[in-house]
Amino acid sequence: MRQGLDALAFRPRVLRDVSEIDCGGTVLGRKTRLPLSLAPMGSLPTMHPGGAMEVAKAAEEFGVVSYLSSVTQPGLEEIGSETGHPKVFQLYVRGDRDWIADHVRRAVDSGYAGFCLTVDVAVYSRRERDIIKRYVPTARVRAQGMTHQAAMTWDLVKWFKDSFDIPLILKGIAIAEDAAEAVHHGADVVYVSNHGGRQLDHGRATIEMLPEIVAAVDGRAEVVVDGGFMRGSDVIKAIALGASSVAIGKVQGFGLAADGRNGVSRVLEILETEIRTNLGLLGVASFDTLDPSYLHPARPVMDSGVTSAFPLFQSPDWEY
Repeated sequence: MRQGLDALAFRPRVLRDVSEIDCGGTVLGRKTRLPLSLAPMGSLPTMHPGGAMEVAKAAEEFGVVSYLSSVTQPGLEEIGSETGHPKVFQLYVRGDRDWIADHVRRAVDSGYAGFCLTVDVAVYSRRERDIIKRYVPTARVRAQGMTHQAAMTWDLVKWFKDSFDIPLILKGIAIAEDAAEAVHHGADVVYVSNHGGRQLDHGRATIEMLPEIVAAVDGRAEVVVDGGFMRGSDVIKAIALGASSVAIGKVQGFGLAADGRNGVSRVLEILETEIRTNLGLLGVASFDTLDPSYLHPARPVMDSGVTSAFPLFQSPDWEY
């Protein structure tokens, strides 16, 4: 994931008026402080006792969209009653259509602005890193009913759009053909993701998937991307390649583990500072003027890895 991002360099322009820089974006048709959302994460309660509530509160206070995973805590109604900002409920399908419909109705009643179906976990992967650590992820603990997930088809998407009046996000799109199919069936948001690279080995980084998916969608739906995005510069690269917005996961978890709601808010503040600085240095006053001409393929200057976005973590002078 990081290798794809690290293999893109910037082509800055100069003598452009960047005295006023607008870092705002649009998510689910709504203006947001940044073109960011907080990705759904099932493991939030293991990082902080407040779990998903801390994340949702931080998103609301900062002014971005948050996703709530169906396998995290607190649950759908609790988050809905305690927060009023635009948020999305993400569902792993563990039941029949009546079961799905119940979750959709509950999400609508609780004020959610969108409903997300994760579509890239028809089979739960053999995650060797988790096996070695003897770690059982939250999603695996609650994996009863996986046969329903495995049986999902495009007919389910058609049924959803025919039955419910809430924006539908399909999370886990990885190729242009499926992106085109998603738009054909009425998906409002195509969410480019490979589940953090933990599902299918030998898959591409999501930043590498992005251009063909953007071309296939052709402006008919929003395009969200996640997967290794850690810095403001990463966000800019995705928007330059045509993404509508970026969802952050791992760095969200870093902030939550460090200091709960305040930690997540601080992560967002740092990302905003990095975005504003980098836009200015690129000669860009807003995301609207970004395009692929601001990027160039490059050889990564260091080995890519989980923390390669933070080179000081590798410094011998760093005090852990």
